[in-house]
Parts: sequence; C-alpha cells; structure tokens
Amino acid sequence: MAKIKLTDLVLRDAHQSLFATRMVTADMLPIAPKLDKVGFWALEAWGGATFDSAIRFLNEDPWERLRKLKAALPNTKIMMLLRGQNLLGYRHYADDVVAKFVEAAAKNGVDVFRIFDALNDPRNFKAATDAAKKTGKHIQAAISYAVTPFHTREKYVELAKEYVKIGADSLAIKDMSGLLKPYEAYELVKALKKEIAIPIEIHTHATTGMSVAALVKAAEAGADILDTTISSLSMGTSHSPTETMVEIFKGTPYDTELDSTLLLEIAAYFREVRKNYKQFESSFLGADTRILVSQVPGGMLSNLESQLKQQGASSKMDDVLKEIAIVQKDFGYPSLVTPTSQIVGTQAVFNVLFGRYNRLTAESMDLLAGKYGACPAPKNPEVVKKALVELKLETEVTHRPADDIPHEYDKLEQETKKLLGTESVSVEDVLTYAMFPKVAPDFFKKRSQGPIQFTAEAPAPQPTKPPAPQPAPDVAARYTVVVNSVNYDVVVQPAGTVAIAPAPAGQSSSAAPAPQPAAAPSGGGTVLPAPVAGTIIRYAVAEGAQVKSGDTVVIIESMKMELEIKATSAGKIHFLVPTGTQVTAQQPLAEIA
Repeated sequence: MAKIKLTDLVLRDAHQSLFATRMVTADMLPIAPKLDKVGFWALEAWGGATFDSAIRFLNEDPWERLRKLKAALPNTKIMMLLRGQNLLGYRHYADDVVAKFVEAAAKNGVDVFRIFDALNDPRNFKAATDAAKKTGKHIQAAISYAVTPFHTREKYVELAKEYVKIGADSLAIKDMSGLLKPYEAYELVKALKKEIAIPIEIHTHATTGMSVAALVKAAEAGADILDTTISSLSMGTSHSPTETMVEIFKGTPYDTELDSTLLLEIAAYFREVRKNYKQFESSFLGADTRILVSQVPGGMLSNLESQLKQQGASSKMDDVLKEIAIVQKDFGYPSLVTPTSQIVGTQAVFNVLFGRYNRLTAESMDLLAGKYGACPAPKNPEVVKKALVELKLETEVTHRPADDIPHEYDKLEQETKKLLGTESVSVEDVLTYAMFPKVAPDFFKKRSQGPIQFTAEAPAPQPTKPPAPQPAPDVAARYTVVVNSVNYDVVVQPAGTVAIAPAPAGQSSSAAPAPQPAAAPSGGGTVLPAPVAGTIIRYAVAEGAQVKSGDTVVIIESMKMELEIKATSAGKIHFLVPTGTQVTAQQPLAEIA
C-alpha cells in the first residue's frame, strides 16, 4: 500500500487561521532550508488571504514573497490556493485577467494550483484550469465541503468526475470548518476511489476537534495526501499537527517516513515566531462545536472576531454565528469559503446590527442574483427579489457569469500606468491592482519603505501612582501614542480637541489608519451617519448634487464588503469626509439641506 504524503500549511493557512494572516516573509525564510529537507509533498505558501493581507497590512509585495520562497525551497513544490474565476479577489474577473494571473503565478514560483469555487460550480473552473494547463503545472481541483441537505456524497462524486474531465491532476476535499466527520471521511474517500483514479488530498481544520481522527480514517480509506500544520501553529482554528500524524502512522502501512527530529526543530522555531503575533491571536484555541451549526471556516473566525471588535460589537459573536446559518440557507446553501464565507458572514453581522436584510451588501446582492454562479440550492425568493430590485435586474443570471465580463486586462494596465505615473508597468503590479484596486494605490506609495516588522511585546511598566491631572496646554501639544504596536500622532489643541493621525511614513502600522476627524455639520440639514466602521471608497453623486430620499450617495467598504449609504431626505448634499477616509460607526458622512 502506498505511503501517505503530507502537505504542510504553516506558511499560509496556519497563520491565516490563527492570527489573521499577519506572518511576514522575514519570519518564513530563516526556517525554509529545514522545511525544504523534510520531504513534504508540497508546502502551501501563497494565495488565500495572504495576498490581501500582505498589501493591506504588511506593506509587503506578495509577488516578492513568492519569488523568495521559491528560491529558498528548491526541492519542495509550492502550492497556492486559487479561487477559480475570483482568483484572489472578491469578484469574478474576465478570462484574460485569469489567464495572465495564472501565468504570472507559475512564472514566479507556484508549482501546484489548488483551484476551487465556493459554489462548486464547474463553469467557474474553466478559465483558471485552461490557463494552468498551459503552464504545465500541477492542477488540483478542490471540492468545497459543507454539511447541508444539498451537499451529499453522491454530489461530491459527481463533481469529482467533472473535475477529472476538465483536466485535474489530483482532487482535494476542502473542509474549511472542520465539519468532516471521521467515518464520513472514510465513506467519502471510498466512494471517490471507486470512480476516479487521480490522487486524493484531504484538507480539514481542527476547529471542531475531529480533524486528527478524520485524517486517520481518510488514510485508511485510500487518501493519498493529507494537509497538516507544524504543531506550534496547529489546532484551534488551524489544522492537525504534522508531528502527531507522522507518529500515528509510524510503523504502519501509512508511514510517512518523515524525520520527527527535524520536525521538532521546525516546531520550536515557529513557537518563537508565534509570540510576535500575539496581538492578532484568535481566542478560539480549543474545540468549538458551535461551528457544527454555523459552519464558519477557521480563517474566517479570527477575522470575524477582529471585525466585530472594529464595529464595537464583540458581544454579538454568538448572535452572528446563529445568523450565519440562516443567511447561508437563504442564500442557497453556498459552502462557507472565500468569498462566500465573507459575504455570508458580513451579511449576518449587518442583519444582527440593523435587522434582517435591512442592509444588503453589494456582494450579497450579486450572489443572490447569480453573478457568482449557481448556488447548490434554491434561494429565499423574497431576499432574491429585494436584491434584483436594488440591482435593477428582472431575473437571475443563469449562464456562466464570466461570459458577461469583457476582456479587461488592457484597461487595468492603463489604469495602473496612470496610478504609478510610468510609461510601463509590470504584469505583477497590474494584477495586484486588479485584485485589490482600493488597497493597491496606498500600497504602491508605501512599498519602498519595505515590510513592517513584528516583535513580541514586553509588558508595559506599571506606574507606582497615577499621575496628577495636567491643565490643558495653551498651545497645541503633539504626542506619539503607541496602541497595539501602531504609532499614532495625537495633537491636543488649546481648546482640548484632539486630532489623531497615523504615524509618519516609515513607522510601524500593523492596523488600519486611525479614523479621521470629519468636518462639523452646519446644523441646518439632515446628517447622514456611517452605519458601521469602514472606509469611504467613493461618492455615488457629486458634491452639491440634488438628491432625493432613497438615493445611494456614498459607498463604504466595511469588513471587505461594499455597503451603499442612502439619503434619508431630499435636498442638496454636502460631504463631510473625503474619500479614502477611515470612519467610525455613527460618524457624520454628509449633510443634506
């Protein structure tokens, strides 16, 4: 019987699940030589949320990370996670952009493309798979696993056969939430092995406490490759420990033959590295069986927790987890993996904060309208109707959604040239801009400063007694205040007002910029507040335009989703904050008079 191979996820999914994808390349490279000696089938190191996090939070070029890792891992395949037609963004891209992205990823160091679609819609695999075939790299088609009345063993086998037809070299069962039960894993792998001849890889999170047993049973049923994570970044919302699985299989027909001593050295290294990211750690460290109901993926849990804190709604986590199950059903039971996990999760947050479906995100409307593909089950017709009205559509999209997207690479290239002020731009920069057009401009400005650094925080000294209160200064006083390793300039004016701004260029900035003060409303009109914390990404109408109640006037990005802010009265609009501003919940955005 063939021995079990392992793919280690420490360079991607482990830190995405445990501390919001914040690990920098500088913490990966020193251990790369030892990782390269282990003999893993592959190391998952790119894709998923790493691209977004790198440019949004780390001031780090994700393409440079890929090139450095490829050079440091000459003997080990690098795997990336690719969202089919979504690539790494939150929308479908035109086929020419998909082709360019896959070609560039292969050129920069990707050896294995793990391609999946959140809806398991085979039509959304076509462009990425065709592009990957041209590169000659390994294509692994991943089935997004869920437990619903419409995700059955028979359906998974049917999907697997479809993916073999489109050219997959291997198949992955991608269980994002730890829902794969041990005996179901056994039966599912057995059923797949009867129908397909390509290797099968099992990916499951430890969130619910079942992952080690599920991997053992999958191996017994004939699985070829298992996903694990080095022990010091395992368990909780992450994955089964690599060393644990190596020891379980040692001396059996499934023996991995990996060096336990070397693995322990790697674990010791990451145990120290993890201390640098304590501020981002998820509180979900044990087994959380609530996930058996909510089905929230491990990587989403840590981000959802952080997003609720941002909204001042940390106490609402249990309500949101319950609401996610309702939204998932109403949206046609999409499996909860990016981007649908983010769409469903953010909509659940908004439902809890504002009432069920009183505020639909732009992405929720697109999913309901079929713009992401066919959902596994019928959707709530009332919610679909609301989305179609908002989008001014008569019926849902039933064809391949990407067929409606004209080629866009040339246009994106011209926009990138204009943004950078250069006559020529690299393919990689165009694709970075394409993936995250709201984040990339700021990243391009700061890229030359290099990646930020994280260090383990020393305990703050405790004062022996509280300082005596000081009178307000007669002149403006400037202070630098450090909050969670982020430097902010705080200016106290003589009147006692406070202005907060991000630290000057070159300072550490591991979080979003501080909210900026808005212009004060005149008091003579209707004030339009921000319903949630977020970033003003664009005005929907011009300054001074005449608007009527119900008109969309501002688009805000919150929790990576777009939310339309509508006028609540008629009149002439005056915006109080510029686009690009980070705002807090209830901060005045505009005044209508």
